Formats: sequence, structure tokens, C-alpha cells
Amino acid sequence: MGIIAGIASGLLGVGGGFIMVPLQFFLLTSLGVDSSLALMVSFGTSLAIIIPTSISGAYKHNKELKNILKPGIILGIFGIFGGFLGGFLASYAPTRILQIFFGIVLIIIAINMFLNKKTGKTKPKIKFNILSAALIGVSVGLLSGLLGIGGGVFIVTILSVILGFSMIESIGISSVFISLAAVGGVSSYIITGLGVNTLPYSLGYVSLVNFFVIILFSIPCAYLGANLSHKLPERRLQEIFAILLVILAIKMII
Repeated sequence: MGIIAGIASGLLGVGGGFIMVPLQFFLLTSLGVDSSLALMVSFGTSLAIIIPTSISGAYKHNKELKNILKPGIILGIFGIFGGFLGGFLASYAPTRILQIFFGIVLIIIAINMFLNKKTGKTKPKIKFNILSAALIGVSVGLLSGLLGIGGGVFIVTILSVILGFSMIESIGISSVFISLAAVGGVSSYIITGLGVNTLPYSLGYVSLVNFFVIILFSIPCAYLGANLSHKLPERRLQEIFAILLVILAIKMII
């Protein structure tokens, strides 16, 4: 999980949550953990892992692209608030509905990636300013906390399709954004899980065992993935992104 999520994080500007959530969920349920608890632990632990993993990728992207830090931080500050709210809402949402919703959203994003053949900068449909950053940051942060993912799968699409950034710029900005947005989400999963009988060696809904084992591999692999992203054609990045989303979406829904 750490290797796959780390490479995906650096390569595609995602936290790797869309990989870690379903894989942790399937692992925990196969070990006999109740599905509701398994999903909450998967969400909370995934967000905790995303923070150091995405920082590793963002560090490499920032060395290559000098214009990603400011927009990433602005979006990320608003994302913290959305992530915190989303994490609280997740503890009250039905498990099966979350799984189906998660899968449907990923399929929609994947279709958009396949159909969007444009690379490089495009004409922005809306201007990037504090108002648009607040709206996008809070909304994506909320989905991040609700679904236990960094929000990169959403923010990369918004940045490249709506705000006019190139794919590689979107990936870099996303890496900065998700390292901040995940902080809000993981905080709420820790708080809401404190009074619950979760797994051994856990902090709320965050499994410390999963966390430390996975980041041993995800942090260095995120740096390698970010390095690779600057060597691949942008269209190829879009196709890889979309294929991964479809596979995981189908798995979550069924």
C-alpha cells in the first residue's frame, strides 16, 4: 500500500487515499473487523498517511515548479476547515452510501479525464482569487474529510479543467493543498473516534500500526513519483490517472 500510494501521490498529485481507503477496508474486513468500523479506520488512517506522503511529493514539485506554493497554500487553508467538517459528517453517514458515493464520484472524474484531451494551459473558466479559492478549498476539503482522501482527485480536475492550469502545475498545487486539507480531516477522525472501541494501538479512528508501516514506504516513493511526473507527457499522466480511478471505483461499488 505504501509503495503504490506513494508513487500515485507524487506522480498524480493525489494523497493516495483513493488507493489506501479501499485497500485498507478490504484488508480489515477480511480480518474480521466490522465493516462500519473498518471504513472509518480506513478513512482516518488514510488521511493521517496523506500528510507526510504529500509533503514529500510537494517538496519535489516545488523544486521544479516555482509557481505552485502560493495557490496551494491558499486553497489548503480553506481545505482545512472543509476537511474538519467532512470528517465529522462521515461519522454519521451510512457506510454503504459512502462506498457507493465514493465510487460514483471517481467514475465521473475518470470519464472527464479520458474525454479531456487538452494538455498544457487552457483558458480558465473562472478566475483564481480568494473567493474562488475559498469555495473550491472548502468544498474539496469537505469531500476529503467525508471520503478519507486527500482531495487530489478533485482538485487536480478543477485546477486543470476549470482554472486553466496545466496538468503538471495542477499536480504540484494539489500536492501542497492536500498536505494541508488532510490536517482538518484527520483531526476530526481522531476526536470522533476517541470514545469508540477501535483497533489496538489506535488514536481515535487512526490506526498507528497501519500509519507507521505504510509511511515507511509512501514517503520515499512519493518523491520518486513526483520526479517521474516531470518526465512523462501530460496526456499520459491523464490516462494513468483515469485508469486507476475506474478500477478502484468499480471495486468500491461492488
